Formats: sequence, structure tokens, C-alpha cells
Amino acid sequence: MSIEPLSKTVAADMLRALRSKRPLVHCLTNEVVQEITANVLLAAGASPAMVVAEEEAATFAAVADALLVNVGTPYPARLRAMHASAQSAVQHAHPWVLDPVAAGGIPWRDGEIRKLLMKKPDVVRGNASEIMALAGAGSGGKGVDSTNASDEALASAQRLAADSGAIVCVTGETDYITNGTRTLAVTGGHVMTTLVVGTGCSLSALVAAFCGAVEHSEERLEATAAACLLAKRASERAYAVAPAPGSFHAAYLDALYQLTPKDFLS
Repeated sequence: MSIEPLSKTVAADMLRALRSKRPLVHCLTNEVVQEITANVLLAAGASPAMVVAEEEAATFAAVADALLVNVGTPYPARLRAMHASAQSAVQHAHPWVLDPVAAGGIPWRDGEIRKLLMKKPDVVRGNASEIMALAGAGSGGKGVDSTNASDEALASAQRLAADSGAIVCVTGETDYITNGTRTLAVTGGHVMTTLVVGTGCSLSALVAAFCGAVEHSEERLEATAAACLLAKRASERAYAVAPAPGSFHAAYLDALYQLTPKDFLS
């Protein structure tokens, strides 16, 4: 299967769509990263909402433009809200993204992730170790950190996409985005993102935002890749002015805000 670069023109169009629509993203994410997730979405041009009570989560998923389900800190009540929201998103034809944090590490967590995978997410976004574990080709990483390179997970990502029907996005030095028949690659970025909590989790929210901004489901492969490109370009710009974790955090948000579609064309 050939690997294609993401078209610069398409990426620019995707960012224009995001900024024009300002999609409302329903984030059921872990407690550690809620603030950076909200700030990343706002800086990029989307609108975040953290509606987590199981009594109202499904109702909100019906009106949001996209849903993020991140299993970083799962517990029974939150999982019930996640399942109900995912079902609601599917029923209302709204895209939803599954972030399988720490897949492969704990049997109970793995079982809950697989139950969510059965709810047919539009995109699964994870690091290499998580994607390999979901595809049955690995035993997970070191906690939430990957111990595999994204290149090692490419075949697993393609197989998982073909088996699940989801777009699978495996992120790392090179990000690979595949639907099982087409695979896009996005290069660049900076390793400093691994030293700032929540950059990966907030990328999954960006993926949801970009998918919620496009008109047709056929565009979601490119939309997912455009989210990855925005994050990589923002991290490069941030490191150029802030080469340490604390200042990088703020500079990353600034870069997400300042990047324009023209920056994707250069």
C-alpha cells in the first residue's frame, strides 16, 4: 500500500473550514488534560465543551459537531457517559474520535476500550504502542508513553482500520493516517511535545474538530491529517521561540492561534 503526503492545498482548505465553522467539540477526556484540551481547541479555532455527567452527555453529543472520547482516567460513571455519547453521536451522524490511552497495559482498561471500539468511532488516534496493542500486535507502552516508533505500527494501523472501519491515526515522528486502503503521512513536529502533558490528548480533540468542520465523511481522512499537520507546525514554531517545557506550553497555544492556511502552502 502506497503512502501519500497530505496535499498542502487540501490542508489549507481544511484549516479554512475549521476557522469558518468553529465546530463545537464535546470532550469526554481525562481530568489531567481538560484545560490544555480546551485551550488547544480555542486557539485553533474550535469551540470546546466538557459535558461529563451521564445524565446529560448523550443529549449534548446529539447537538455537538463532534465528540472526543479519551479513556485516560476511566471509571464506571464516566464510561457510561462515554458509551451513551458515542451511541448518540453515531445516531445523529456526528463524527466521534476514540483516544485509547494506555491500551495494552491493563486488562480491564483494554476490555473497556474494545467495547468503545464496537461503537464504531470515525477515527482512532493513538501512539504506536496503543495502536499495535489494539491490533493484537503488541502489549502496550510504558504507561501512557509509547515504546514503539510510528513506523513500527503502520501495518497494525492499516489492519485495525480495515477490521474496524475507522480511520486510524498513529502519531509519532511521522504521523500515519489510514482508512485501510489509503494512507497519508505527515512529517515534522518537535520532540518537546512529549515533555508537555496533554499535547497528544489535545491532538485527538483537534482531530475531532477538523472532522466536525468538513461536510462529507469522505473528507475525514484528510481532515485527520490536517489536524496532525497543524499540531506539528505549531510545535515547530513554538520550539523556535521557547525551547523548554514551561514556555513551550504557552508558545504552542500561541502558534496554533497564529498559523494560517497560507502557512500550509509554503
